[in-house]
Amino acid sequence: MSKLVKECMTNDLKSRWDGVSDALLVDVAALEANDTVALRKQLREKSIHLLVVKNSLARRATEGTSLGPAFEGLGGTTAVVWGSEDIVSLAKEVTKLADGDDFDKFETKGGVMDGAKLSPEEVKQVSKWPSRTEQLSMLMGQILSPAATLSGQLLAGGANLASQVKQISEKEEE
Repeated sequence: MSKLVKECMTNDLKSRWDGVSDALLVDVAALEANDTVALRKQLREKSIHLLVVKNSLARRATEGTSLGPAFEGLGGTTAVVWGSEDIVSLAKEVTKLADGDDFDKFETKGGVMDGAKLSPEEVKQVSKWPSRTEQLSMLMGQILSPAATLSGQLLAGGANLASQVKQISEKEEE
């Protein structure tokens, strides 16, 4: 490959990964063509991108970025997976595909999260964390819980008072 072609490809990778801080590395080389098409379609439906890259070009394109550590010391065929709602959702999807029966030869090779390199085992651990949506719902539950408790306590006292007033008024009527 000429220097010009390498430079063009590197610039293309830089523009694709501009703003991406989390990504996972997978191996899809052993998959058959039809399986690769099905895999890409499945990922695309979840707003996840998959790109097979040459390691040296990826290293050059991510040099000095938060994705850089992912490609240090990397060998063999590599595909980069990025996108989804957050790194946890991405890790859950990739782990589900790797552990599933649909794509037997699909493997996780690691990744990068906030500039820190992840091993395949760490990707599995990240996949067990709550996703962004789950974290937000837990947070909202914690925020709303004291208000709900206070409301219940305030209404309970009023209900008790109303009940006593009703009982007294019923006694006076008799």
